[in-house]
Amino acid sequence: MLFGLDGVEIGLIIIFLSLFGGILSGFPVAFAIGGSAVISFAIIAGLDSAGLLIHQAIDTSSDAYNALLSSGIHADKISVFRNPDLPRIAQPVFERGWEHAMNTNISFIVNRMNERVLAGASIETLLAVLMFVLMGITLERSKIANDLLTTMARVFGPLPGGLAVSVVVVGAFLAASTGIVGATVVTMGLLSLPTMLRHNYSPELATGVIAASGTLGQIIPPSIVIVLLGTLAGDLYSAAQEQRAQLVGCSDALTYLGEAAVVSVGTLFQAAILPGIMLAFLYGLYAFGYALVKPDKAPPVPAMEGKGEKIGRNGALTWFLLAPAVLIGGMFVMGSFGVVGSQAILVDSYSDATESTSLRTNVSEQCQAAIIELHGQEKWDAAVAQQAAIDAAGGAQESHKLTAEELVAATDAKVAAAAPIGSGIAIFFTFMALILVFARGIAPSADPRPILIGLAGVALAFIADIALITPLSTPGMTTTYLLIPALLTFHGVYHAAIRLGKNELLAVVFPPLVLIIAVLGSILGGITNPTPAAALGAGGAILLAAYRKLQDEGGTGRIILMATFAIVVMILVGVNFDLRMNRSDVPFEDILAFIIAKGAYLFAMFGILFGCVVLYRGAVLTPIVRETAKVTSMVFTILIGSQLLNLVVISFGGEEYIQDFLKSFDSEMKVFLIVMVVLFFLGFVLDFLEIIYIVIPIVGPVIYGGTFDPKWVTIMIAVNLQTSFLTPPFGFALFYLRGVAPPSVTTGHIYRGIIPFVLIQVVGLALLWSFPSVVTILPNLFAN
Repeated sequence: MLFGLDGVEIGLIIIFLSLFGGILSGFPVAFAIGGSAVISFAIIAGLDSAGLLIHQAIDTSSDAYNALLSSGIHADKISVFRNPDLPRIAQPVFERGWEHAMNTNISFIVNRMNERVLAGASIETLLAVLMFVLMGITLERSKIANDLLTTMARVFGPLPGGLAVSVVVVGAFLAASTGIVGATVVTMGLLSLPTMLRHNYSPELATGVIAASGTLGQIIPPSIVIVLLGTLAGDLYSAAQEQRAQLVGCSDALTYLGEAAVVSVGTLFQAAILPGIMLAFLYGLYAFGYALVKPDKAPPVPAMEGKGEKIGRNGALTWFLLAPAVLIGGMFVMGSFGVVGSQAILVDSYSDATESTSLRTNVSEQCQAAIIELHGQEKWDAAVAQQAAIDAAGGAQESHKLTAEELVAATDAKVAAAAPIGSGIAIFFTFMALILVFARGIAPSADPRPILIGLAGVALAFIADIALITPLSTPGMTTTYLLIPALLTFHGVYHAAIRLGKNELLAVVFPPLVLIIAVLGSILGGITNPTPAAALGAGGAILLAAYRKLQDEGGTGRIILMATFAIVVMILVGVNFDLRMNRSDVPFEDILAFIIAKGAYLFAMFGILFGCVVLYRGAVLTPIVRETAKVTSMVFTILIGSQLLNLVVISFGGEEYIQDFLKSFDSEMKVFLIVMVVLFFLGFVLDFLEIIYIVIPIVGPVIYGGTFDPKWVTIMIAVNLQTSFLTPPFGFALFYLRGVAPPSVTTGHIYRGIIPFVLIQVVGLALLWSFPSVVTILPNLFAN
């Protein structure tokens, strides 16, 4: 053995040194990864051909090995780490020669490229990366950060450390709207760093809070890290749980787990919200505490006068707290008493099949023992009792086509159980009412009549729904009954929007906030998956940037506003009417709705194209497209190069060697802790993309093959990877900030400044480790 090391260990060292050298060479990282794969394979193949790389493998023909198999130990649980006393046999790292390994890998490369890069099941989700990058860069170019920083500085500036807190708030806001770390750090560095230094802020605190807040885009949805990590985690979790089920004697993961072994990007978005907010809160809390301990290094800034009417404390309490609480609380109360709820009366023409048991009971004795060990005897007994009840009732009943009488009876039952107020109408008009009360609070001295008319329209809409609209009412009848209340409401909302627009804070926050709610709400609510939602965000970002550009040029932006309204009309019509024109009998109201929706769609597309023209004319669209292409190309090139490097690791048994080492620990918690520590230190020298695509596929089968919740595992990894942007020497956020910082701010200031925030991220990881429910509570809530 060379240097007393196993040949596989030397091969892994060669790969790491080749990758590290490629990164240090200054060659583009996306290409350095693929190049390091080719170089390292050539070096390992040369040393193996010279007989210098010898792998001490377990002798599978020995009596001791066969005795372990006879005792019931599975072959996958026997390794050189668990069983160091077993007889060994010396063999080359390439058992059948490096030529065979290369020939085998060439076909594997083609299949892997097709699966993960060109036409695999995860490609549609990866398209969301392109859309989210386009959305982020477009919003960054629309100067949203400039407006947010100026406004938030007015709000938080008078507090101790207020400017630092405002940077954290803006960083979290930009994370949810752009998600591009480089753009966020550079923008905030250019805008807020000189201001903070001018007000005698410590360079360490100023640079640290800017760099850390800029990385929130890696965890707060819509996060590119979660999209990339989620597509990989879904495949790893599914495959690992299938293998786990087969190891314990069950046929598949569904039988063993009692549920499908799947994890989606949308679910991970839900899981990441609270951890992202928690990190932002910890950053802000540190900045505030720092200012209290060292007030001379983070002094408050005198309040600056802003636009809009001054609001008294009583008015703010009434209109911004009490009235919204009454509206939202009233909705929940009416929902709990059945006043507000579903009015849907659609009945499936087939009956429901008999509900199956919570666990499959028709399994082998070995699988039964494994299921009981995993779920407990009580849950198994409950499943057995359920199966006995099904058998006593004549066995499982399959679905059958309902007769005309059964359809009428099922429809009548739905009508009788329908709530007096439909949930869709209730949510829409409650949202309108919130806009009205906020407008009343923003301008307390303005004429209250438009607001009162709007609120009267809301009340009239609820009365009309109770008195006139039934579950059997057609969409056309419903629209007719609600026409007058809607017109009254829209009259009030129109005047409310004008008043809200005069408030500087709302004028800055409201447009991107609506876009964030539209994108994340559609994903978190289960309406659509991340790719269409990302396309909606990209289109909305173009409209928002074009509107801002027209305002800067002195234009009205009326076409942009009308296009936005057309999108709203299109969505409302699509939700409330059946737009399928290929039916045998299409009512006139559905034909009219289809024409309206089609016209709204065409005008919305015209508005987006008009927005592109505005941005192109203003020399904004070209850099947006260029930067989007650059970032997306880098991501996918790294994806391709990392697949090559992974294949090199697999070809000489490096992946299996690492997995055997991790499996040698009896404690699943200890294994995950080791992985997390390794990922943390790899973040000092590798970017998050390299870690996701090179390291996670190797350790994933182990950490996703246990009992841990895959959502928790993935979010823990994502938070850990966030530190790779902050840790020297290759923290990208540090490079971005160094490039825009004034000469008075040294690299030492930046490095010292980020140390507390790296420790805060470690504290955040410890909190998520101790309280996994922070990650799982929202996905469980949305699932229920």
